[in-house]
Amino acid sequence: MKTDTRSLLVALLVTTLVAILDLWTVGSAVLLGFLIAGPLLAAASLDARRTAAVAVYATVLAVLLGIPDGIFGSVDHVIRCLVVATGGVFCTFIAERRSQRERALLRITRVAEVAQRAILRPVPSRAGRVTLAVRYLSAAEDSVVGGDFYDVAVTPYGVRLVVGDVKGKGLEAVQLAALVLGSFRQAAFTQKDLPSLAAELDRSASRQLGDEDFVTAVLAEFGPRGELKLVNCGHPPPLLLRGGAARPLAGGTPATPLGLDPHPAVERVALAPADRLLLYTDGLVEARDGHGRPFEVDDRAAAELLATPSLDQALDRLVASVLRHAGGHLDDDLALVLAQPRRPVLRRAA
Repeated sequence: MKTDTRSLLVALLVTTLVAILDLWTVGSAVLLGFLIAGPLLAAASLDARRTAAVAVYATVLAVLLGIPDGIFGSVDHVIRCLVVATGGVFCTFIAERRSQRERALLRITRVAEVAQRAILRPVPSRAGRVTLAVRYLSAAEDSVVGGDFYDVAVTPYGVRLVVGDVKGKGLEAVQLAALVLGSFRQAAFTQKDLPSLAAELDRSASRQLGDEDFVTAVLAEFGPRGELKLVNCGHPPPLLLRGGAARPLAGGTPATPLGLDPHPAVERVALAPADRLLLYTDGLVEARDGHGRPFEVDDRAAAELLATPSLDQALDRLVASVLRHAGGHLDDDLALVLAQPRRPVLRRAA
């Protein structure tokens, strides 16, 4: 609303300035035709009603300025007034068409937001014996959906997490992300181990993938006795935050992404009571500063950012740091999941 008011005032001011210039040049030049500048400015940002008001104002000034210009009622004056009036009508029409398109875009955006909420369901702050916090940032200002995804399931085998990224963007990436998430939400309760779960996700994704398409994903399982299990299918390794340091859990030989027949090995980690696990998509490691330097996710500074007692505050600090590093703009979508066991657990050898 404030922007519309400002734009209206600017359009009226420009129209008034043209009228003042016309009065200033009486006897040497007639500037009535330039009164159309105000309606043109209005059509660029205002709705049809406000644009029409500016057009009427410009037309009235064109009629009245014929008196000091000494052409009032002449053929020349009538033609100039008709030019301003006709231009005002066209500006009003253009403003209405632009407003219709903006309303249609707004409706599409709202549908996209609903679709995103349906695909990326809200993750609870507590799932079983695990405390969670999530963040999702879109790289494009006009986009609210992408190929990054995450979800959590409390299963008989423990709390299971998935974080992944579909190669590509647009509706096809969103559709594939929804497919993988739907498969995870079913298979997480039926597959007894993470390699079997990864195999099921691979079968689901392969039905829809093209020859050069794939989906990277990491699966995590928090066991009841404090053991963390991970399988990684071509995804950036999660970070284990322990003792003020961040260590990537890269495991052994990396497996291929989903859609390329992965055979991931299980990595096991015995968690200490204060340990945290950060799962993320490649938007984090691809965040670069003005000199092309990537954001360092496994250094002590990043670990300190995530050491805040509140998981939500920890992710807020991390996101703020990433945006500062990247100059306020990300080159890729970013999904973050920070997890921590809710109560002290016993160490167990890997």
